[in-house]
Order: sequence, then C-alpha cells, then structure tokens
Amino acid sequence: MTSDRAYHHGDLRRAVLTAALDVIRTEGPGALSLRDLARRAGVSHAAPAHHFKDRTGLLTAIAAEGYDLFADALAGAPDLRERGVAYVRFAATHPAHFQVMFQPDLYRTDDPDLLAAKDRATAELRAGVAALSPDGDPRLSGIAAWSLAHGFATLLLSGNLDDAVDRDAEDVFRDLGRLLFAEGPGAAG
Repeated sequence: MTSDRAYHHGDLRRAVLTAALDVIRTEGPGALSLRDLARRAGVSHAAPAHHFKDRTGLLTAIAAEGYDLFADALAGAPDLRERGVAYVRFAATHPAHFQVMFQPDLYRTDDPDLLAAKDRATAELRAGVAALSPDGDPRLSGIAAWSLAHGFATLLLSGNLDDAVDRDAEDVFRDLGRLLFAEGPGAAG
C-alpha cells in the first residue's frame, strides 16, 4: 500500500503546483525544492520531475498558469480603469503567481505555453489602453497604466500600503485612476 501511495497520485501535477504556490506565498520562490514538494504530496522525490523536469520547469508552469488566470481576469473588465482594478484583484488573490510571473529570471521565457498565455494577457491589457490615447502614443499610455496598476499591486502585496489604505484597495485604485486618468475615452464614469 505504501509503494502505491508513493508512486500513484490522483493528480500529482496539480498537487505539486498547489504545494509550490503555498511555499511561494509564505516563503518566496527561493524556498522551492522539488524534493520538499514531493514530500508534501506524499510521493517519491523523483515523481515531480516527471511533470516538470526541474525547478525551473515548475516555475515556468506556474508563470504560464498565472498568465492564463490573469488574461481571464482582465477579459471581463469593460474599460481601462476596471482592467486596472482586475489587475490589482488578480495580484491580491493570486500573490504567488503574481510574484513569479514578473520575475522572468525564474522561468523559461521561451516556453510555448508560457508565450501563448502571456500573449493572451498582453492582448487583454492592450485592449484596455487602446481607447485611452486615440491621438497619443498608445505604448506610453500603456506603460503609464501598467506602472500604476503594477506599482499599486506590488505595494499592496508587500504591505507598504497598510497604513495608507484605510478602505477597500480596489476602491482606492479606482480613485487613483480617476485622479491620474481624466474622464474620457476608456474611462468609466
């Protein structure tokens, strides 16, 4: 019975991903070890390598999954401001994915699944920016919007806004969007 448990798992890939996300959320990506994740999943130390090959492969899978989830989160937003809110919400609800996604030195940047997921997320972000500056440079507008959303999300996750934000972070972000991006194309009233 023990040998069956050590080598047969209902969904080992998902179990290892879930354990890895927990480790990243609490200790950071530097604390990841396939051997420790195998122990947590109750399988042989070599079993995770069948799904991910190595630690970098595991982090690549986390980044790809993160970008897919991120694209889904952005897709439902009706305008740029709400895409920014969705960005902040995604970071708050998926902090481990968020942490890995924006550290490309952790994963294989040329992985086809990662590239497809990243392209989807980028298209969703760009769709929200297109209406922001019909006469200006959409790349600069995109960088401005991204900087605001990413900076706010990063400060929120790191606890640096704990004293400054005394109400719902999403509402605070909406107010920041109103302050910095005047009502107009792509802005919700």
